[in-house]
Amino acid sequence: MDRTLLDLWVGIFVAAGIAALFVLALKVGNASDTFRTGATYSLVAEFDNIGGLKVRAPVKSSGVVVGRVDNIQFDGKKFTARVVMNIDKRYEFPKDTSVSILTSGLLGEQYIGIEAGGDSAMLKDGDTVKLTQSAVVLEKLIGQFLYNKAAEGGSK
Repeated sequence: MDRTLLDLWVGIFVAAGIAALFVLALKVGNASDTFRTGATYSLVAEFDNIGGLKVRAPVKSSGVVVGRVDNIQFDGKKFTARVVMNIDKRYEFPKDTSVSILTSGLLGEQYIGIEAGGDSAMLKDGDTVKLTQSAVVLEKLIGQFLYNKAAEGGSK
């Protein structure tokens, strides 16, 4: 095999490797469906604490990804976090739907979980979800546990 043909095959192999790394980076970064341009509508939810929730985090209902977090802002008047979610138009949720910030596994990524209610009226584009549950912060739970144990030991 002459040198030019060998260089060509090495170049093809390197290009394929770079393309594979690019696809892997998109999968890991939850950006693989960025290129999908399906119709969505937005919902707003306000939380006291969002923990480590990030933009582009999944919005799941029954374990199925139904949308993504689009924007996170701090409301300086109410002192809450305002989260805007883009939900796929194929999925409609009742007005009494509740949203919670959950964690995948013990220390995994955070996502928004939607639990549908039983109302016959559906949420529309731009509506605010009233029933929210903030993220559980592991440090607060440990601190509360230690404080309770110390108070329990001091009363004996």
